Amino acid sequence: MVPEAKLEKTDHGIVPKGEGWFVLNMRDAVWKHADGRGAVCVVLDDFEGWRRAEQLGVNPFVLRPGEPMSMYHWETDQEAFLVVSGEAILIVEGEERQLRAWDFVHCPPNTKHGIVGAGSGPCVVIAVGAREHSEEPDALGFPVDDVAKAYGAGVDQETMDGGEAYASVPPREPTAYRAGWLPD
Repeated sequence: MVPEAKLEKTDHGIVPKGEGWFVLNMRDAVWKHADGRGAVCVVLDDFEGWRRAEQLGVNPFVLRPGEPMSMYHWETDQEAFLVVSGEAILIVEGEERQLRAWDFVHCPPNTKHGIVGAGSGPCVVIAVGAREHSEEPDALGFPVDDVAKAYGAGVDQETMDGGEAYASVPPREPTAYRAGWLPD
């Protein structure tokens, strides 16, 4: 029988502790935010840091118009994205695609991609990524792309180093959920 994980209150929200299943409302969980980069709920893992789950990463993002979810990149594992509300722009293999609520994006391994908030208000995007190869060397790369650079989501020089790719943007800092980030 799989045990239930304990939930612990922190300065920025509730976090699961230990192994096991859990239920946690995203409004109660810890978030990370940076002006110009949007907010991400770290309920299961911090896609820029620690990992709670070995097989699957799940990150709900809230992006205002013009805010990139990440730098344009590729990974050796597949990723998927579901736009829950609002609008966004998908940059994929150097091309733009408009996204709206309930659009689903599948990126097989090595697909170059990035998402930027669009429209007149915030958008909510659920990002899901496999973790099978994420700890291996050369599992992540940041190619130069003019379309991504036009949206502030591109690097000036190709790199395999995430620290180098994100050096020009402010880090997201832990915070509690802020009213209005998620739709009712």
